Amino acid sequence: MKFEDKVIYQIYPKSFYDTNNDGIGDLKGITEKLDYLKFLGIDYIWITPFFISPQKDNGYDVADYCNVDPIYGTLEEFEKLSFEAQKRGIGIMLDMVFNHTSTEHKWFKKALDGEKKYQEFYIFKEGKNNEPPTNWLSKFGGNAWEYVEKLGSYYLHLFDKTQADLNWENPEVRNEIYKIVKFWLDKGVSGFRFDVVNLISKPEKFENDYEGDGRRFYTDGPKIHQYLKELNKNTFGQKDNIITVGEMSSTSMENCFKYSGKNENELSMVFNFHHLKIDYKNKDKWALQPFNFQELKDILNSWQVGMQENNAWLALFWCNHDQPRIVSRLGNDKKYWKKSAKMLGTVMHMLRGTPYIYQGEEIGMTNAYFDDISKYKDVESINYYRILIDKGLSNEEAIKVIMERSRDNGRTPMQWNDQINGGFSKGTPWIESIKNYKEINVQNQINDEDSILNYYRKLISLRKNYKVISQGKTVPLAENDKNIYMFKRKIENEELLVITNFYEKECYIKLDFDIEDYTCILSNDDKNKKIEKNLKLGPYDAFIFFRKK
Repeated sequence: MKFEDKVIYQIYPKSFYDTNNDGIGDLKGITEKLDYLKFLGIDYIWITPFFISPQKDNGYDVADYCNVDPIYGTLEEFEKLSFEAQKRGIGIMLDMVFNHTSTEHKWFKKALDGEKKYQEFYIFKEGKNNEPPTNWLSKFGGNAWEYVEKLGSYYLHLFDKTQADLNWENPEVRNEIYKIVKFWLDKGVSGFRFDVVNLISKPEKFENDYEGDGRRFYTDGPKIHQYLKELNKNTFGQKDNIITVGEMSSTSMENCFKYSGKNENELSMVFNFHHLKIDYKNKDKWALQPFNFQELKDILNSWQVGMQENNAWLALFWCNHDQPRIVSRLGNDKKYWKKSAKMLGTVMHMLRGTPYIYQGEEIGMTNAYFDDISKYKDVESINYYRILIDKGLSNEEAIKVIMERSRDNGRTPMQWNDQINGGFSKGTPWIESIKNYKEINVQNQINDEDSILNYYRKLISLRKNYKVISQGKTVPLAENDKNIYMFKRKIENEELLVITNFYEKECYIKLDFDIEDYTCILSNDDKNKKIEKNLKLGPYDAFIFFRKK
């Protein structure tokens, strides 16, 4: 597989680097930081949507797929970015949102104007007894159907009401999507991330869900594999060395065997989110509980083993623009900030799959801890704040939930230095910078050999230099230990042993296998650790041992 030893860096352009000081990051800002990304050692940058959009969902509501929104720059500036990235050996992966369009898209506007052709580009249904067609819930809260009075019917929106779901049953829709993908391939793009792509195939019959929110009817839908095979065949599958990844919402492992199976001709790899729901109380994102470590281990291990047994490939990640910062979520962003950030990075970069680094993760950026709802910009967070208040929570209780769960935790400005706004912008940022930018920033870490940033550089380098990391199989170990996550990677005559402590208390692990000839190639405890049968681990320790047989 051409992507086994690659590492991908995700950029949320709105918050990455602002060159014109309007408070919003731009494409020029990415171009200016390419040397930093080259220094880090990554191979691809995945850029979240910068297409023309009313920005109701920060660009995931696309009004024109083939033009750059002026807030980010111009098409010419994208072409320069693509050229400069290629010069540095960095590929560009675009984020394509094909489950839905903005209601500002010309297709939807023509549908509202009564053009039947374009009404069939979306999913319009008549209601029943003055009620929506089904009781499905939007993922952003409220019913998933919006009534259009002049048409006398409802349209489906699995997300915000300004994001109307496309009708993939219509071959004309699929052909328009192929044209969009080809347009960007012709611009030199070498990868695509497909947003919530496993939701594009809807059921033949729309019915109420009396067991959940409706997702069981449209997740991994009936024609999803047909659609992805056709997308592959008609677009990126015609070129060599194009990397694709699908964001798979609430998916099953069995479907992912097909989505990213070596001979399935669908996608290169898949994101799944099961491992990031282990702190949801009763599976409710907006109900807090401490993370369930055993559940986390079970999920990581089962996906590692299941995917390798079925010759399928995973995208590995802790953070993205939709998730809280992992060092605040599973680590300790106060007393053990540096160690826990390195430990968490060790886990994800040593597993089987392709690691993704989200901007700022490599310097240990934390949650925002905004304590007032007026500071939040995310539509989902604002909607759920109101829902929590309506459920009877106090302002303080509701803010505590939003503070932990908001997608804005991952959307604050990148912290480049200790200057105003962390060096992101000299203007007023579209969302506040985190107050800790004077301590946590690239400038403070770039020349510090012990920094989180340089630790991430070492993790990336190991993947390039050790075949066992990029290609070996995963063997879970100590599966029921209450503190330690441990696994081996094996290939031919090489073995890697990874041992991590997820907690701040010291603990021991008894190694009941041959430990001869293992040497420590990386650890986060400031010293080379000698392997021992009864190995002591300090708070958030992480060790990587290697041997050749």
